Amino acid sequence: MTIPAHDLAAEVLDLPAEERARILELLIASFEPKSSAQKAWMSLALRRREEVRNGKVAMIPGDEALERVRARLA
Repeated sequence: MTIPAHDLAAEVLDLPAEERARILELLIASFEPKSSAQKAWMSLALRRREEVRNGKVAMIPGDEALERVRARLA
């Protein structure tokens, strides 16, 4: 049974930040290995992870993030 993407996204966004980061890494790794897109996404993900770890940016709750995404898509 396939879970609709918006339901899956809602569940993932409710996870703790470190678990969301791990899922992001897995998703990025699922793209064609060593493609320019994969390199760019990995670079961005690692940079953002470091910004969170260094306190330069703060994570937001999953429900708030989901609301922001839905607002942009509306």
